[in-house]
Amino acid sequence: MAGRTFSWSGHTRRLAGAVSVGALTLAVVAVPGVDAAESDDSGAEFRKTRPVAPGVKHRQFEMVDDAGDRVEGDVLTVDLSHPTVSLDLLYPGVVAAREPVSTLADEQGAVAGVNGDFFDIGGTPEIDGTNAPVGPAVATGVDLTAAVPMGQRWGPPLAPETTTLETVFGAGDDGAQIGELSLEGTITTPSGTTEVDALNQYAIEEGGVGAFTSDWGTADRRRATCGSDTRRNDPCVDETIEVVVTGGVVTEVHDEPRSGAIADDTIVLVGREGGVQDLDGLEPGDAVEVTYQMVADDGAAFDFAIGGTPILRDGEPLAGLQEGVRAPRTSAGASADGSTVYLVTVDGRQEDSAGISIQDMAELMVDFGADAGVNLDGGGSTTMVARERHADSVSVVNSPSGGQERPVPNGVGVFSEVAD
Repeated sequence: MAGRTFSWSGHTRRLAGAVSVGALTLAVVAVPGVDAAESDDSGAEFRKTRPVAPGVKHRQFEMVDDAGDRVEGDVLTVDLSHPTVSLDLLYPGVVAAREPVSTLADEQGAVAGVNGDFFDIGGTPEIDGTNAPVGPAVATGVDLTAAVPMGQRWGPPLAPETTTLETVFGAGDDGAQIGELSLEGTITTPSGTTEVDALNQYAIEEGGVGAFTSDWGTADRRRATCGSDTRRNDPCVDETIEVVVTGGVVTEVHDEPRSGAIADDTIVLVGREGGVQDLDGLEPGDAVEVTYQMVADDGAAFDFAIGGTPILRDGEPLAGLQEGVRAPRTSAGASADGSTVYLVTVDGRQEDSAGISIQDMAELMVDFGADAGVNLDGGGSTTMVARERHADSVSVVNSPSGGQERPVPNGVGVFSEVAD
């Protein structure tokens, strides 16, 4: 990860067989012209569908749930020990924007991928949504954004032990893993030093100061001063300030945050409530230094990271996961040694697929071989893409519940130096 110092700066599936997966029945799907059945480490037998690229495999499966309803899904198995395979963030080039997963994958040259984090799709009653993600994001070693306050989150109920939105699924030199990424940073002004409480986030904690860079995009920064630490729809606050720092020098001061692009050598500081006092008194010409970085709780280095809700640890689903509520879902997981990644989508809200609960998704991830995993955005966002053999672009391989792809702010991209 790299912080910054601003000192101046509807498909058809054929049922072939079935094996038990907890309370579900997993049906093996045969696809014409592909390899014969093989066994996973889990002991479940699957028909290998097709290689997407060396070290990258796509499969389709079916399940019958406790109610006797059919469920369809897809899994990408990614071998990170393969020298040509890697993961990185799919995103539109800025934090506060969104595009379909297929567009993101093709623009960045990915051979496969899934949608990513929950995001600010609805905004607040006073301010439109910014489309920025809920949790942290790191792309190609660059820290893009940190986690919003818990009360400002979007998404389904969390496990009881989840108290922050700093959990990420990511990868680095040690392979793929689940971890926690928190923001550390300082703002040094002529009158003293204060902390950076937010980085390119659609919500700043009460009394905090947030930093916005060119990675944010053009979305309205006023959104960051709306809502509270406990309620996303609380009113926007009146006590705000925005300080524009270019080349390490204050160039503008405003009493309300604005929108618009931010230059590469510029950082915009936004304060709310008590954070206003931390920036109060700054005038054009004052020297200001801003430093920040995302820090992993265990000291791990993430070259890529995306926010997600933890559902699986040490090969066991977390206690208290939501049961019974079936929906389209996306998840990402890793083997115990971090060498194998499992990206899974389950279709829902349609005649051929009823969806899956978060509890059942965690159990399914265990059966596939994941030791740790997170739940990503689901519903209409659930999308998996992959290249056909010799194709120059990806295709959507699942069935999005809205009948077409929903634009999203980020995703998990699978990259191969040599595509099959």
